[in-house]
Amino acid sequence: MNLTVATRLTRPRWWPGVAAWVLWVLTMLGIVVIAWLDQLSRQAGRSDLAQLTPDAFVGPVLAAVSGTTVGAVLASRRPRHPVGWLLLVLGLSLALGGVAPAYAAYGLLARPGALPAAHAVARYWPITVVTAQTALSFVLLLTPTGSLPSPRWRWWARVTAAAAAILLVALAVARGPLDPQYQLLGGPFDLRGQGGLLLVVNQLALAFTTLAVVVGAASLVVRFRRAGGVERQQLRWVAWAAALAVLGAVVALGGVAVGATAVVTWTISACFAVLPVAIGAAILRYRLYDLDRIISRTLAYGLLTVLLGLGYAVVVLGLGQLLGRDSSLVVAAATLAVAAAFQPARRRVQAAVDRRFNRRRHDAALVIEGFAVRLRDQVDLDALHTELLAVVDQTMQPTQASLWLRLGPSNGLAAAVGPGTHHQEQAT
Repeated sequence: MNLTVATRLTRPRWWPGVAAWVLWVLTMLGIVVIAWLDQLSRQAGRSDLAQLTPDAFVGPVLAAVSGTTVGAVLASRRPRHPVGWLLLVLGLSLALGGVAPAYAAYGLLARPGALPAAHAVARYWPITVVTAQTALSFVLLLTPTGSLPSPRWRWWARVTAAAAAILLVALAVARGPLDPQYQLLGGPFDLRGQGGLLLVVNQLALAFTTLAVVVGAASLVVRFRRAGGVERQQLRWVAWAAALAVLGAVVALGGVAVGATAVVTWTISACFAVLPVAIGAAILRYRLYDLDRIISRTLAYGLLTVLLGLGYAVVVLGLGQLLGRDSSLVVAAATLAVAAAFQPARRRVQAAVDRRFNRRRHDAALVIEGFAVRLRDQVDLDALHTELLAVVDQTMQPTQASLWLRLGPSNGLAAAVGPGTHHQEQAT
C-alpha cells in the first residue's frame, strides 16, 4: 500500500524514543563503571579514592538517575520539547563526571600507569561539570513551555550557548601545571593543583556556568509573574520542588553545624532529585491540579512523623525510668501506643493542615457535609434545587450554573447541572 506524503509526515517516528532510552542506558552503565573502578581502588588498598560514597557522590548519582529517567520519558513522549533532551544531557554529564575521577584516581594514584590516558581524563574532567551546569541553566530557562519567557531573553540564551562552547574548547586546549590529587580527593571545584592558563579557564568556566544557573532560576520567577492558567499551575510544581530544595539546604546547614554529614548529603540529594520529577510532571501535565493535595499530605505526614516520634521517645523514657531501659516491655508498650495513636492523630493533623494550608478544600468538604445532612430531611423541591446550586457555586465556583428538572416516564425526576443562568422544567 502506497503512503501519501501527508501520511508519511504525520506518521510517528520511533527513533527519538530509542535515542532517549539509549542515553538512559549509557547513564546507568556509567554508574556501574564508577562502582567497578571503586572496587579496583579498594582492592589496591586505596578505599579513600572511592567515588560512590554516602558523603561525596550520592547526591550526583540520585540527580543523574532522576534527571535521566525523567528526560527519557519526556523525550520519548514529547520529542519536540527540548527540556527532555536537556535532562538527558544533564544526567549523562553527571554520570561521566563520576566516571572521570574514578578512572583517574585508579590510573594515577591507586595503580599508577594501570590505565591509559588517566592524566588526560583528570585534565578534561571539568568539561563534564560545565556541560551539566549549562544544561541545567537551559532547563530552567525553557521550563515548562519549551520556549524562552519572552523574546528579550534570546540574547542571554545566545550568550550562554556561545560562552559554553568557547569554554568547552578552552578547557580542551588549555595548558598549565596540574596536580590531579587535589581534585580527585577534594572534588571538581578544588583547583589548588592547577596553574597558568588552565586555572584561569577553569575559574571562568565555574563562575559563568554558576551565574547561568542563577539567571535560569530567576527566569522562572519572571515567567511565573507573567503566566496564567495552566502555565502558572505548571510553574507551581517547579516552585514546590525548589522550595523543598531550599528546605533541604536549611536542614543541611543544621547538619553541618552538628557534624551530621550523612544527614547533609542525603537531605540535599533527595531534595534536588525531586526537581526533575516536578519538571516532568509539569511539562506532561500529569495530575497537574493535585499539587495542593500533595503538599497537604506531605505536611500532614511530616508533622505526624515528628509527633509520633516524640511520643515514642516520651513513652520509652517514661517507662524506662520505672521498668529499666533494657526492658522489652518498654519497647512493646511504646510501639503499641504509637500504633493506637496513628489513625486518630493522622485525622486531626490532616484536618489542621487543611484548615491552615488548604482552606478551599477544607471549606468545600464542610459545605458538602452540611448539605448531605440537610438533604435527608429536605422535601421541598424548589428549596432543594436552590440549595444544590448554592453548594455547587461554593465548592466548584463555576462561572454559570443551572439545574434542569425533567419528568421521567415513571414520574420520577432527573436532575442535571450545567452551563446556563436559569431554571427550566420540562414535561416529557
